[in-house]
Amino acid sequence: MPLMKKCKNIALVAHDNKKKDLLEWAVYNKGSLLKHKLCATGTTGALLKDALGCEVLRYNSGPFGGDQQIGAAIAEGKIDILIFFWDPLNQLPHDPDVKALLRLAAVWNIPVACNRATADFLISSPLFDSEYENVLPDYKPYLERFNK
Repeated sequence: MPLMKKCKNIALVAHDNKKKDLLEWAVYNKGSLLKHKLCATGTTGALLKDALGCEVLRYNSGPFGGDQQIGAAIAEGKIDILIFFWDPLNQLPHDPDVKALLRLAAVWNIPVACNRATADFLISSPLFDSEYENVLPDYKPYLERFNK
């Protein structure tokens, strides 16, 4: 079982129509967020760095593969929490990447917040600032079907 350390690796992503919401939420929760390591997709990362005054590891913008880069980091165990304020009312050309990112978060059993209310509940949990044993599903039977 992977152990999430007290200092979490948090990925922050927001579609264009949700960047303002994410920035407001991040600034409001700055004290809690700065205890952790932050990463984000391109533009969102630059905005967060300016708003929070801290280092933010920046991946490419979403349409240029940033969602996929964050998904790969999740699969490698390098991200513990995904805060993704996505826009449910606008279809985007990179929607398949968004779906893949959310699927990887589910596969690797990491907490995901897709809106402000869920992010508030997540950040206010006592688990947010403590170690956590992440129980992963047993994918061995699934993988064995394809390795015969």
